[in-house]
Amino acid sequence: MFSRQLFIVCGLAAVTLSLGDWADAAPRDKAFFQSVAGAWRGPGEIVAGKYKGTKFTCNLTGTALDGTSTGIKLDGTCRVGVFQQPMSAEITQGDGTYKGKFLDGSAGKGLDVVSGTVNDSAVVVGLNRQKLNGVMVARLQDDKSMNVTISVKVEEQMVPVIGLSLKRSVDDMTVGSIQ
Repeated sequence: MFSRQLFIVCGLAAVTLSLGDWADAAPRDKAFFQSVAGAWRGPGEIVAGKYKGTKFTCNLTGTALDGTSTGIKLDGTCRVGVFQQPMSAEITQGDGTYKGKFLDGSAGKGLDVVSGTVNDSAVVVGLNRQKLNGVMVARLQDDKSMNVTISVKVEEQMVPVIGLSLKRSVDDMTVGSIQ
């Protein structure tokens, strides 16, 4: 049986998120989160640790936050074989950085987002759960594909543990007109 931690780490991949001056960064950050909103699907693999070599697939839907808030809310599932785990996350900008949680946060069985930066094509968020510190990098390759890497700190080095390649889910149905 796969541990809940495996599914938590897979859920990090769902989130798809260099701030200099906040006044300049806010419109850019909001534009980034709006650009990654939508449905995403793709395979991933655990590349280090106890479950190294385990392959999984995630189906995720991101919704950019409305109004004056900047960030994203994510819902979906990740699947390993016949086992499926609900995934959720919310990342919001506030107090000069990004904060949020995956699943129910570190107070439960999830993770806390403790920091974050955004540039035109990528987001980097700091992750924490008790003694575990890590980072998730989600980089847009183009408007239809995104790569996500999750790394954890081992001694003084960041070690990649999960890789995920997501493709935007689009309706390929051709629509025409009748004259």
